[in-house]
Amino acid sequence: MMKLLSFILFVFSFAVAKAQPVPAVEENIPFLVTFGGDAATSWGDDDHSQTFFFTVPADYKQPFYIRIFDPDCGGANDEMNGSFNTMTRFSVYGGVGCITDPDARATNPKGNFKSGTLLANKTFGNQADYDNKWYTFGPFNPSEGEKSAKYGGIVFKLIAEGLKGDDGNLYRYFMTTIPDKNIGVEGGNAFTFEYTFRLHSDPWQTSHVYPYVDDKVISLAQANYDWDNDGYIRIYSAVTFAEDLTTSGDDHWSQSQYMIKDAERGKSLDIQFTKDNTLKVNNNNVVFYVTNQYGELLPFYTVPIGGIPKFQGKVSAKPIRK
Repeated sequence: MMKLLSFILFVFSFAVAKAQPVPAVEENIPFLVTFGGDAATSWGDDDHSQTFFFTVPADYKQPFYIRIFDPDCGGANDEMNGSFNTMTRFSVYGGVGCITDPDARATNPKGNFKSGTLLANKTFGNQADYDNKWYTFGPFNPSEGEKSAKYGGIVFKLIAEGLKGDDGNLYRYFMTTIPDKNIGVEGGNAFTFEYTFRLHSDPWQTSHVYPYVDDKVISLAQANYDWDNDGYIRIYSAVTFAEDLTTSGDDHWSQSQYMIKDAERGKSLDIQFTKDNTLKVNNNNVVFYVTNQYGELLPFYTVPIGGIPKFQGKVSAKPIRK
């Protein structure tokens, strides 16, 4: 039993050791996105807020930093609606309740979603000083976070809120050991329960998210918002090849269920977002989450636990949907 536990911990550590960029290289997601509070939801952000969690190992003692790439809303990367007028606040939380409060893990920014202790925050507008550049929060001491064995160590929370305005702020994160360079925290991790992200405009690029399926999961319910009928969302695993999920049109949610197979438990799934190369949809933003059979949200780790699943079966021919 101890050998099995050690192996699981080794696999987990190997998987998350590289999980410093958010989104990760393996996800092939160009940017996270949060729109200003006055933006119509049809732009692809249902609630103008996004929460990510960062963990450091329980025995980690050194200070660390969380960096934001392009935190302002203006310039080449961001999505303008008329003229840039959006204010975005980024806030870091630690302490008791940071992740254990149920509101912190919900899909909507309601109730006590800002649970825990506020450690740092800053609001950005259209500021050239931060355009296409990094801004650094910290240093943070690991003792300032919330310990959680379930989520892999000491947890910190970062909330991005579109306070006002109607533009889309596109940005990325990195957890680092030094303030002015991206040097990953060994054994660190990052995850979210609801992803709001920008798709590539290049139709030949496929984006991925990797929900982790523990041994208690029997079925998944996936929900996607404002997909704009932009191709296909499919599940891949060691035993499933390209099972289609129900996709949404403009400004509405679509849901569907997927039954978990025994060989998929204790592993990550690979959910792929593949664009229709005939539609040429640009600047498509989408919201996505999954729940288990009890309605509990499953985390998307930025690097899949256990590695990217590889299909082990035989691929059967089936007609291509049009």
